Amino acid sequence: MLDAMQRRKRSIPSKLAQINGLPATKPRSTVPHEFVLDALAPVSPWTRPMFGCTAIYVGKKIVLILRQKPSYERDNGVWLATTHAHHESLREAFPNMRSIELLGEPVSNWQVLPTGAPDFEESAIRACELVIAGDPRIGRVPKSRKPKQGKKGANPSKKVVKSRRHSLAAKSKRARRQ
Repeated sequence: MLDAMQRRKRSIPSKLAQINGLPATKPRSTVPHEFVLDALAPVSPWTRPMFGCTAIYVGKKIVLILRQKPSYERDNGVWLATTHAHHESLREAFPNMRSIELLGEPVSNWQVLPTGAPDFEESAIRACELVIAGDPRIGRVPKSRKPKQGKKGANPSKKVVKSRRHSLAAKSKRARRQ
């Protein structure tokens, strides 16, 4: 019995190994285009990982997404949360702004300030200034998420109670399979 416990102890995955007495954790990936967060500091932005990118929220609104990935490199940069109605006026302020290609739509609500543009950093800072000023063209309140169906505890009011007869029948089916 003791040998089995010692073997288990030796097979602890390296992810759970301890460093200086504290459990080691997986290092978080770095935030791309971190200067954007610095520029938005006056409005206390908060972030959330989204699609392998970093979504930036101000209050309840999602305002920007920061993306720097090896796939679809043309869509790396700062994504602006906006609507079709604001594209034309935003394009005057950001001439290199365009729709995000990887979304697969000819024109999407989301627009990108691409890293390949000669004025990328200046445009990103200008977008931050608009967010700080409360410009209604940038930012959207996301739709609330619905609880996923099929998960335990998702909606306890709709608990399904199986009859005793049903559970006995299932037990006998399992026994016959074995």
